Amino acid sequence: MQFEWQKETGPDQTVKKFLGTKGVSHRLISAAKQESDASFQLNGDLVDASEFVSVGDTIGFNLPDEPSDPNVPVSYEPLDIVAETNHWLVVNKEAGLTVVPGPANREDTLVNRIKGHLMNENSAQLVPHIITRLDRFTSGLVLVAKHRYANSLFSEQLANHELKKTYIAIVSGNMEKAHDLIDKPIRRADEGFNQIVAPDGKSAQTEYWVLGQNDDYSLVKVNLLTGRTHQIRVHFQAIGHPLLGDELYHGPLNLGISRQALHASELSFTDPFTGELQQFKADLPADMAQLNNF
Repeated sequence: MQFEWQKETGPDQTVKKFLGTKGVSHRLISAAKQESDASFQLNGDLVDASEFVSVGDTIGFNLPDEPSDPNVPVSYEPLDIVAETNHWLVVNKEAGLTVVPGPANREDTLVNRIKGHLMNENSAQLVPHIITRLDRFTSGLVLVAKHRYANSLFSEQLANHELKKTYIAIVSGNMEKAHDLIDKPIRRADEGFNQIVAPDGKSAQTEYWVLGQNDDYSLVKVNLLTGRTHQIRVHFQAIGHPLLGDELYHGPLNLGISRQALHASELSFTDPFTGELQQFKADLPADMAQLNNF
């Protein structure tokens, strides 16, 4: 996969430093050096990354193919693809589908299914890069980079908080405030798989708005200002309103849903290849929609 730019301004700099200004990470440059002797071009000629670039020069970067990992099986189970380009795709993940292979499931995760999709496309880039990971029993929108350069660019957006995600959650009880910011540090519990609020945890902020409520539960819209593991689930438990169906965080299990009532409903980002704003929405799945009866 070939990318090309022209240096328009600024002092002379090496190919490596110029590529860094285009979001090509040091790790990716190092990988390109190891995997191919034809990764960098200057005005059409093959060069080393240490070659100097001047205004008016054309710089090319040939992204090496990323072949299939034989340890990741292919799954051809269906995918709900919301949008797709040559560089990324957005999928609407069903609750219960694990995102990445692990000891409990190596055969049919979101990554396995996307690998099958890429193979059907005859892509030379066969390693999906998950940008916005969701827990197994959380449903909704997931952004996936289709190659390492896209992964590098989206990772930069994540670090700069430029990629926006909105969730819908159903939490137990009535919220005391219609809008609030939960600002409580989070860390992993000393035992078990859960996270806890603790003074020695990492900074974590969750903003929410109440959309509706009844005697048993509240529907809330949630924005994450940070991205800690289980952040929404542990924060709402910490303020006395665990998510419906969330057994790990002691949410009620008798109110009509058998998994944590959490859905990644909106996703927005700037396409790093076109500069265009991309905005997506995913309706509530049936198990949550049937509780939205306010």
